[in-house]
Parts: sequence; C-alpha cells; structure tokens
Amino acid sequence: MRAPEFWHERPGLAAGLLAPAGAVWDAAARLRRAIVRPYRAAVPVVCVGNLVAGGSGKTPVVLSLAARLAAEGAVPHAVTRGYGGRLGGPVRVDPSHHDAAAVGDEALLLAARLPCWVARDRPAGIVAAIAAGAGAILLDDGFQNPTVAKDIALIVVDAAFGFGNCRVIPAGPLRERIEPALARADAIVLIGEGPEPPGLRQAQRPLLCALLAPIAGERFAGKRVVAFAGIGRPEKFFATLRGLGAEIAAAHEFPDHHPFRTAEIAALRRDAAARGAALVTTAKDWVRLAPEERRGIEVLEVEIAWREPAALAALLAPVTGGDERDAAF
Repeated sequence: MRAPEFWHERPGLAAGLLAPAGAVWDAAARLRRAIVRPYRAAVPVVCVGNLVAGGSGKTPVVLSLAARLAAEGAVPHAVTRGYGGRLGGPVRVDPSHHDAAAVGDEALLLAARLPCWVARDRPAGIVAAIAAGAGAILLDDGFQNPTVAKDIALIVVDAAFGFGNCRVIPAGPLRERIEPALARADAIVLIGEGPEPPGLRQAQRPLLCALLAPIAGERFAGKRVVAFAGIGRPEKFFATLRGLGAEIAAAHEFPDHHPFRTAEIAALRRDAAARGAALVTTAKDWVRLAPEERRGIEVLEVEIAWREPAALAALLAPVTGGDERDAAF
C-alpha cells in the first residue's frame, strides 16, 4: 500500500479526524507492553527498529551491525517477522530455496549476508537461532514487539522524512508516540542529511549519525536510466541516482513491498528500450523479481557509512566485549 500524502504534511483535517483512532492504536500498544512478560534470551539481543511505517534504513543498519559483530568474533543471526511473506516460521531463510512471497524481501537481503530466521513468534525464532549456534541476535524491526527483552535497542530515523506529521497510525505514520518510544531506546541512528527531527535531543540518548552510501555508484555517472522502485519512499532512490550523475529518463514508483508481475517488468523493459536507457532498481526490489526476470536489470546497492565509528563501537562493547576505543569499523 502507499502511504497517504497527509502523513507527510503538517497535521490537517484528515489527520485530525483520524486522531481518535490513533489514540486507540497507541493505547492498545501500551497495554500490550504493560501486560506481556518478555522472553530473555541466553545471548545478547540487539534490536533495530523505527517509529514510522515505511522504510527508514533498518536493513542496511542490521547488515552493518552484523559485519561488526562478526569481525569481533561473535556469531550473529538475524530474526525478522518476514513482512510480506506467507511463512510464519520459525524457518531459516535459504535464498536458493525461498522467494520473497515465502519469506519477504528484507529476509532475503539479510540471508544473503548472515543466517536469518523468519518468525512471527519472535521468541521462538530466537530459540531456533540459538539452537543453530547463534552467539548474538539481531532483531530486525522488533522495537514495538514486547515479547523479547532487548539488550540494546536502536531506533533508526530517516533525517529527510523524520516523523512525518508526528501523528500515530492511521492519523500519521507513527507506530507509537515519539517521547515514550525514544525513552525506551538505547540510541538513535539518524540516517541522511536534513534538519534534525523533533524530540531527538530532548530524549537524551546517544545519537549515531550515518549515511546510506551507494556501492560502486560511480558506474551510473552519465548513464541514461529508467528507474523503478517499490520501497517506502521511492524518491530517495531516484534522488540517489541523480546525485551519482545518472540521467533519469523515467522514474516509476510502486507501493512498498510490491509483488511485481511479469507484465509489469515487460512494460518496464519496453519503456527502457524505447528511451535507449538501462533499467535499474534497488536491491530490495530486485530480490522480489523472479530469477528469470532479473536478467539485464541493474541494481544499485547501498551500505551504511557511520560518521563516528567509535561511538558505535562503544555502544556495542557490552555485546562484543571489545575495546570501546576501537574505531576501525
């Protein structure tokens, strides 16, 4: 589904009319957190979540943390709900066997780099991961899930979008109110450029600033492309391509997690051919394509570039057992 436009704007009539429903949503979530007794895992659990519906950069953060934990000698496994997939799990994701319809696109991205488990019952997924040898758990998008105790909880914020109109679903994009959520976090990861969203400094939590850096993006400089994306905010992808010097002949937006049909990909290929352009998409969209549809479609991958690696090392030191002064990553 596409996020309503009024989620991005100052609160207006639509947000005001839906505010009571947002209050009910928030109250139900607070009640659930109050009555649920969380499972305490036998290994450290690092949770990477956000406060808004839609993309904020969680998956690249999880992948970056996985690389750091592995470099420090830990054996990280990811546990995720598998949004968009039909399997409830717990199941270990096998990219050679599972597709996005089974486990979701984010799980496939994670499983390409580290062991990943899909589990709608997060404690059961963690138990399975530990039984398979996990020495640390990266809980993807589990900040609002009270069933698991977190040793470190990170909230990822997209600096360009912030918190939208600062209203709770369905009046706005927030999964819960900003102030109490930030109070439960151990640190905030602010990704990208832009004015600092409201409430971050008042939360008095460590602020880790980072950028989404294109991988081998120089190959798009001066290249004519037809770009398509079905992510939370496709315009971010298109802006990144422009920033790399690509000439965007056409940009096609699809809803987040969109399951591409063969006819849609065929139409995109025809458009690219007619414009004399290459077809390019995101890694998250690419994994949702059937293997036979990926041929000839270029992928722009991104990774997290931390502005202050030492601050990240200090935060993870209780998990890694490493020296807080180590800033090599």
